[in-house]
Amino acid sequence: MPTAIAVTSADLVLPPTDHQTPTAALIHSPDAQPLDAALDEMTMLLDHHGYVVVLYPACLPAAHEQRLYAIRAMLESDRIALLELDLPPLGVAVLARQMRQLSICDFSAGIVASAARLLSHYVHAGALLGSVARLDRIDVSLKAHAKSWIPGTQFGVVANPKPQLIRLGSGELAGPDFATRLIVARGQLQSEWVTDTLAPAWRIQHVHEAPLPADSPRWWGTARLIEFAAYLPDISVLYQLVASVRREVCTWCGIPLIGDRCGFCSAPLTAASSRTAATRALTAGP
Repeated sequence: MPTAIAVTSADLVLPPTDHQTPTAALIHSPDAQPLDAALDEMTMLLDHHGYVVVLYPACLPAAHEQRLYAIRAMLESDRIALLELDLPPLGVAVLARQMRQLSICDFSAGIVASAARLLSHYVHAGALLGSVARLDRIDVSLKAHAKSWIPGTQFGVVANPKPQLIRLGSGELAGPDFATRLIVARGQLQSEWVTDTLAPAWRIQHVHEAPLPADSPRWWGTARLIEFAAYLPDISVLYQLVASVRREVCTWCGIPLIGDRCGFCSAPLTAASSRTAATRALTAGP
């Protein structure tokens, strides 16, 4: 059975890209599910899939994060990976779907879990904001803060892979240099800038929309936003990216991995041989 991919909110489960992509399991918050029920559900996932990879955003409430670690500790399981992602909520949803795609490939659970850090570098996640006065996820200049108080001012922001912030009309956001699709989630801001200006500038192949995740206004510091994320949709490219990285064995728990950190025990791998130019897979063709 494929490695189970789990998330902490139902709005982080995007529709599958094809009929083979499995859905994600949901780890409920403490106020939505008692601990004994959560333990039973995780036990069923482990029995059915063998391994579970849980993806959750860095903005997850502390009580919910503590629930995740309590479940793993009480089950005394080394087959549960808890991966905190410093991505906006829509970016987490995109990465979770890519992980769901990878879960049915011929990769072990350790490779799938450690692939999250690799693939996150290829998700261009940002938003169009009506204000950056309360944005604390990236650096905001005093000048930009001041302009937030001018009626009608809007800002284009990219949080990942490299922070960027522009005031609309005063610059452009640098985008991916490879073919991507764009997912858009609309909040309370009315604008067509993302679809009419940003998408053509980034040479987006296709644009589709999704509901705005509930945590997005808190992450971006305002409900006046339109969140977006450009991503690699092709499973063959995702597969090549992961397969192109040298595989290692975690010196702590013994599980196979890629990159510089084990997804299950978080032990670092510092060997220089673990580093590779995975970006070559983007231009190598299927």
